[in-house]
Amino acid sequence: MKEKENLVITIGRQYGSGGRIVGKALAEELGIHFYDEEILTMTSEQSAVGEVFFRLADEKAGNNLLYKIVSGMKPQLGKPSTDGDIVKPENLFRFQSEVIRQLADQESCIIAGRCADYILSREDVNVPGLVKIFVYADVPALIKRTMEVDKVDEKEAARRVRKINRERKEYYRYYTGGRWEDWNNYDLIVNTSKFDLEQTAKLIKDYIKLKGFEL
Repeated sequence: MKEKENLVITIGRQYGSGGRIVGKALAEELGIHFYDEEILTMTSEQSAVGEVFFRLADEKAGNNLLYKIVSGMKPQLGKPSTDGDIVKPENLFRFQSEVIRQLADQESCIIAGRCADYILSREDVNVPGLVKIFVYADVPALIKRTMEVDKVDEKEAARRVRKINRERKEYYRYYTGGRWEDWNNYDLIVNTSKFDLEQTAKLIKDYIKLKGFEL
C-alpha cells in the first residue's frame, strides 16, 4: 500500500449484482473492514439518534425529490443539526456523511453505497487512496441472482430489482445532483454478468495493484 495512505474502496452496486458479496470477499482478502449496514449503527451511536430513523431513510431519497430534481438543489454537507430538524432525511445524511469521512480518515476499508464515492471525492475532502467501483449486471442476471439469494420467485425478484435500483438511483440524484449510473463517477465499472463474483473480486484487486497500492 502507498505509504501513509489509507486504501478506501467505495462500491456502488445494483441490487442483484452481487456487489455486497464481492465487497465482503475483497475486504477479507485484503484484511480490511467492509462497511455496509454497519454504518447505520455507527451513525446512530455517534449522533444519539435512533437507528430506526437511519434505517427508514437508508438509500432512499428525501421527501422533496421532485423539487430537488427540478431545482437542481442538493444539501450542503456541513455540520448536522442537533435541533428540531435532527431527523430530517437531509440531516441524517449529514450525520452519515461524517461517519463515512471519519472511517476514510482512520483506516483502510471498503464502503458499500450511501453516496460514499461522492462524499469522499468532494473538493473539501482529501482521500488520496480513494478507489471508486461500480458493480452492475444485465437485467436477467440481476433477477437470477436475486432469486437465488433472496429465495423468491422470478416475479418477486424482478419487482425487487426494479424497486430497489430505482430507489438507489433517486437517492443518489437527491443527495449528489448527479447520476448514479454515470460511469464518469467511478474508476472501475464491472459487469458481473461477464464474471463470477470470485473473478470480480480478483479483477478489482488486480486493478488496485495497477493503481500502485501494495496489497
